[in-house]
Amino acid sequence: MFTKESLELLRQRIDLADVLSAHLSLQRSGSSYKALCPFHEEKTPSFMVQKGDSHYHCFGCGAHGDAIAFLMTHLKMGFSEAVENLAERFQVTLEKSEEPQGEKGPSKAALKQAMDLVCHLYHYLLLYSAEGQIALRYLYDRGLDLDFIKQFQVGFAPRQADLMMRYLRARGVDDRIAEQAGLISVSQSGRARDFFCERITFPIRDALGAVIGFSGRKFKEETFGGKYINTPETPLFKKSRVLFGLSYSRSRIAKEGKAIIVEGQIDCLRLIHAGFNYTVAGQGTAFGEDHVKELLHLGVKQVYLSLDADGAGREASVKIGHLFQKKGVEVLVINLLDGMDPDSWLTEKGPESYSQLLNKGQDYLSFLFSHLSKGADLSSPSKKNEIVSAIVERIKQWEMPVMIHESLRKLAEIAKVPEATLGIGQISLPDLFIKKSASIQIQEVDPNRILEGDFIRWLVFTSSQYPQIVAIAKANIYKENLCISGAAKLYGEFLKALDEGRSCDLLTLGSCLESEEDQKLLSEIMQRKINIAKAEEGFKETVRKILVRQWMQESEAIRSKLHSGTLNDEEALDLSRQFVEIKKKIPEVLIPN
Repeated sequence: MFTKESLELLRQRIDLADVLSAHLSLQRSGSSYKALCPFHEEKTPSFMVQKGDSHYHCFGCGAHGDAIAFLMTHLKMGFSEAVENLAERFQVTLEKSEEPQGEKGPSKAALKQAMDLVCHLYHYLLLYSAEGQIALRYLYDRGLDLDFIKQFQVGFAPRQADLMMRYLRARGVDDRIAEQAGLISVSQSGRARDFFCERITFPIRDALGAVIGFSGRKFKEETFGGKYINTPETPLFKKSRVLFGLSYSRSRIAKEGKAIIVEGQIDCLRLIHAGFNYTVAGQGTAFGEDHVKELLHLGVKQVYLSLDADGAGREASVKIGHLFQKKGVEVLVINLLDGMDPDSWLTEKGPESYSQLLNKGQDYLSFLFSHLSKGADLSSPSKKNEIVSAIVERIKQWEMPVMIHESLRKLAEIAKVPEATLGIGQISLPDLFIKKSASIQIQEVDPNRILEGDFIRWLVFTSSQYPQIVAIAKANIYKENLCISGAAKLYGEFLKALDEGRSCDLLTLGSCLESEEDQKLLSEIMQRKINIAKAEEGFKETVRKILVRQWMQESEAIRSKLHSGTLNDEEALDLSRQFVEIKKKIPEVLIPN
């Protein structure tokens, strides 16, 4: 966990208008700023923030929060991720209160600093070194202009195998850090050399924009190794989890719920540069379930698969499409001409033509049937049965009942077979949730979690404008009345901060959360909107529900004791009186004077 001192320093440094201006078009209006709200569609700005204030508010939809809340809701960041993003933006060093036992090696901050230095070095060498001019000419010939090269900090790793290493040493970065970051490789004999040599480099960034690795492309046939090599696995860079291009595309993906998926780095960057800034690519390994989870976390509902128009690209579309359809995400496959990829399409035909391709995207089932049927004789009952059965088995692996039912119906239409032959209506819905572990996945709604989340949300977002809310909370609800651990911690920290005269924003409150489950609760609290104009009325109703819940629990506890058969007559009589008294006292919300 971050120390409270460093979080407090960050809180003091944050300029909310500066944070918002990176994502919204703020307009100055007297002592405040206004913008079109990113949380709902509108034509007249109703999203407001007062100059020097730490909170924003939308008078159209009720969205309200601080810088942390904005990053968590607009960009779908977790609490820690949002804190780190702000710390980097406002140049605050975050200190950990407790380092895990046995943790060794350089910090991630030191590794990122080394990566950033090398990124600038490679970019400089591409633009200004004699050797880099050959690589620069190659990029120009590929149709990549100087604006593109500068926007994405494309670079060049020279032939000299220790130049980068000497550069880092001169800036106080030792070889241990460089090795941990994957910048140098050490042979069995102990000889160290730069990992990338004589290659064009594309920085690989995390979701927040920090450089965590490089992809090196050779531009000369004689260069040793494959066409692309990537930074090896490091504490910063996990290939199976990194989505290339996400830092440039995250905001639009989260806002619009759609993403374009491509194969290569140049494909990805070319599309982003051309205005399709909702494009990502897998990194170094096949696009897998961790990549899907990352996009699902951002709220993706529709994906376009724009992979290379060759055999490998189509096979990859089959696999990736299945992973998304399994989760209920609509998949459209972009049909490029044979042998082309998004980069070559943009070069030859331009962005407008590519936009038309997106509008003509083929639905996944039609693509799958066409792909599996290619070269097959569909007049053969046996062959047609084989293809349709394979697709049916794939559909049955998907997790959404409606998705399965409607997809089977669509398959019957595509394959021109009766719906009954595909078993529509004969699938037992509970079976759809049975995993290989034989466990049943059921989505349960916890009413206590919802109720206590509402309680915390009202307190955090409205107490500064309606102090009476705090008085009502103190007069009626104790920390012990909350049964969700995260909510109890947040409420306790809220009251403690008030007593000590400290701020009660999300940075302060989030610092008390120690588990992933508690931080998930905080994220859930951020997702729902409130009507700030009805703050006191809404809060009193929430408090009343908590009090009634407590009253019912006490009544039920006495009833259980009375029916336990373990009480003597005197104890039973005493409890009966208590039960009658409690049932008479239906709780009411105390309103302090």
